[in-house]
Amino acid sequence: AEALHPPLQRTAHPHEPKEDDLEKLKKWQEARLERKLRGEYESAVFHLAELVNQNLETSLSVTSVRVDGATNTRKSFLGWLIQPWLARHTDDRAHKSNNLQGALYTARGISNILQETDLFHSVDAKIQRSRDHLAGEGDIDIVVTTREKGRFYLKTATEFGNNEGSVNVTGRVRNIFGGAEFLEGHYSAGTKTRRSFHGLFSLPLSSSLRTTGQLSLFSQERDLSSFASCSETLHGLKVAINSNWGVHGVHEVAYQAVLRHINNLAPSASVSIREHAGQTIKSSISHSWTKDTRDDKLAASRGYYGKLFQELAGLSGDVSFYKAEVESQISRHLVPGMSLSLAARSGFLKALTGPSHFSDRFQLGGPLSLRSFRANSMGPRDGVDSLGGDIYWSTGVSLVSDIPRKPHWPIKSHIFVNAGRLDAMDGTKGLSENLMGCLRKPSISAGVGLIYRFDPVRVEVNFGVPLVASKSDGVRKGFQVGIGIEFL
Repeated sequence: AEALHPPLQRTAHPHEPKEDDLEKLKKWQEARLERKLRGEYESAVFHLAELVNQNLETSLSVTSVRVDGATNTRKSFLGWLIQPWLARHTDDRAHKSNNLQGALYTARGISNILQETDLFHSVDAKIQRSRDHLAGEGDIDIVVTTREKGRFYLKTATEFGNNEGSVNVTGRVRNIFGGAEFLEGHYSAGTKTRRSFHGLFSLPLSSSLRTTGQLSLFSQERDLSSFASCSETLHGLKVAINSNWGVHGVHEVAYQAVLRHINNLAPSASVSIREHAGQTIKSSISHSWTKDTRDDKLAASRGYYGKLFQELAGLSGDVSFYKAEVESQISRHLVPGMSLSLAARSGFLKALTGPSHFSDRFQLGGPLSLRSFRANSMGPRDGVDSLGGDIYWSTGVSLVSDIPRKPHWPIKSHIFVNAGRLDAMDGTKGLSENLMGCLRKPSISAGVGLIYRFDPVRVEVNFGVPLVASKSDGVRKGFQVGIGIEFL
């Protein structure tokens, strides 16, 4: 008789591991269970979404909103934030929102506005049947469960930016009076800014949280000896209102009163610097508008940035002037791994009584403003001192690319060309003549370099040469290092 033979092929599933491989079998079982659970979850989400979509027009009315967990926040402040959303829902004639869709929209809006206060770690909104004994069949409550952040914050750090280093201490108290107010104090000591203090009190002025009021006190002692033979001490007060207009940008209107003191004159200080030594008081109002759509503030590859600043001084104090400054940047993605950046800045200062003061003038030059020139070394001079100017412009174009075969590295290479000029206003000429004279004689530089993104600052190491320069400009041939946030 013939012997019996086993089946000609294995009956196990081809993707199943061998029985003797316990580790692979365990992983296979876990992966199968994960796929099963994920499928059940996706199926449940799909059915829930289908159920909600089928009942969006079901008549529902929000009768109350409860916020749990906000122990340090005033009820009146929470009501101030929530009431506009509740009123929008209940105004059925205007918005047609007394249904499930409107209730979900209201719950999401309330959750978002509470998160924007920056008072809570988490915000979770739910819809429940109303607990009111007189509630009808379609009456519901929105219950928001929150977990508040800590009220006190303290941080010490070492920072590098704007071509200087500093150590600082920052303290913050959040939600002081239960209405999203915060008080912040910042003290630093550095290489150029020897000592600096800034205290800020801020509170929301609108229920949308788009408008805030700020009161700040500041004091600063700066060493200007790298370009002028003196130091400057500032003590000031600023009151500001900030308003975020969404796609239309951010506006700020402010009043500022500052006591300035030019002191610590070096023996080699020029006559021009000595004439501005001593104390002056500036009292001014200002307005600024900013819009930023860049994908990255440190190394943008697309988007644009625009800023307009205007200041009028002379309400009281020792100086009287009008000052305006505009800044823009646009970036475009050319091909994968390469982008083009074009930036421009310009400023104008008009003294209303007498000559402009040294503390109010513009300074130009350095790796952050005009590469291959020394920091703040362009424009009018008196001996070794840069005196600043009343009118300036600068522009730059940079071609930025990834390091070959290393697109994920935080280091980029770039080729740049910069141009600009800083001048003093000639009182014997009109504004148009001064402008044309400043535009006709640019200082120009070009070079190559590396950009390193070192959050929250940008570091540049460049090799460049000045192609065209005025006699009074301080040039910097060869390598130059820049550390900061805003580069030309």
